[in-house]
Amino acid sequence: MDKIDAFFQTINFPSFYLKVILSFITSLLITYYSIPTIIKISRRKNLMDEPGQRSSHERKIPNLGGIALFFAISVSASIYAYQLFDLYKFLFASLVILLYIGVMDDIVVMRAYKKLVAQLVVSAMLVIGSDVRIRNLFGVFGVYELNYFLSVVFSIITFIILVNAFNLIDGIDGLAGSYGLICFGLFGISYYRLGEYNYPLVILSTTIMGSIIGFLFYNLSDRTKKIFMGDTGSMVLGFLLTFTAICFIDIFIAKRGPGVVYYHLNAAPVIAVAILILPIIDTLNVIIIRLAEKRSPFEADKNHIHHKLLRMGLSHKRATFYIISYYLFIVLVAYFLRHIENNSLLVLIISLGFLGAYLPDIFMRKKIKN
Repeated sequence: MDKIDAFFQTINFPSFYLKVILSFITSLLITYYSIPTIIKISRRKNLMDEPGQRSSHERKIPNLGGIALFFAISVSASIYAYQLFDLYKFLFASLVILLYIGVMDDIVVMRAYKKLVAQLVVSAMLVIGSDVRIRNLFGVFGVYELNYFLSVVFSIITFIILVNAFNLIDGIDGLAGSYGLICFGLFGISYYRLGEYNYPLVILSTTIMGSIIGFLFYNLSDRTKKIFMGDTGSMVLGFLLTFTAICFIDIFIAKRGPGVVYYHLNAAPVIAVAILILPIIDTLNVIIIRLAEKRSPFEADKNHIHHKLLRMGLSHKRATFYIISYYLFIVLVAYFLRHIENNSLLVLIISLGFLGAYLPDIFMRKKIKN
């Protein structure tokens, strides 16, 4: 791989920016040109998403778009950000396992406990094997540095919760993809601003963004080209999103190493929560509703934020736009108030998140009264 770097350096253009551009274009083109084949095979073999209780669609749609996302990300990142796979040796293996579990679930529908076991295994591989973990909460809830065992357990639980939370927002056209695009864009910009040591993570972020854009072209298109990312895509993206969030927090912890520059942002964990606020709040909201109605928190329903907006008469694209806009506003609030006390900022962010979850209910009640 050093020869690839040497080749890039012979070109009269900064190698990092060349990698960013090529990684984005490569992953976009791989996704764009592989999805039509996936759609064709899915229709021929009847590998389609059947409308169900939680579905907001009325017809069968191919749901193996996650295969194209994985294919594009794994190829492009392996070429342009190969340092990540040296540094985090279990990262690629974890993604392959998630690909297998996701495809199996999209085709034959696996039992929930089997998916949970697989998610536990891949999370443990990355947390323990590659030491990707939350080490410090910077005073959130009065907690600072975590001991190793508590850090491992907390990080594994975080991975599992966020992977499944991201899966739950994948309920209308464009929402999970657009939200992932925004999140990886925000993390990518942050990594870029935090120095050269983090450039492989910048390239990984642009790689994922390129693949998502290629996917959204079909996900937001008409019925003949439409495809869903399925559990394959949502688990892979949710896993990578959690990985990038934990790496973001870890940057602000003092450590030694060649080329490592220490930065400090006390609000780093809260900023990460703000970026991931949509799946966190959406999951908490539906669990609270189900428990209040004395139902199982794992029972499927249509109480997600996107379902509420659809009941207001909005189209999938308009609902996606409003949700993304509101939660991007929360990220901006967190950024501009990042220097206030952590717990106060966290309470504000969570409160704004829940306000966004219940605004559709408020508007619906006013509409009914009028």
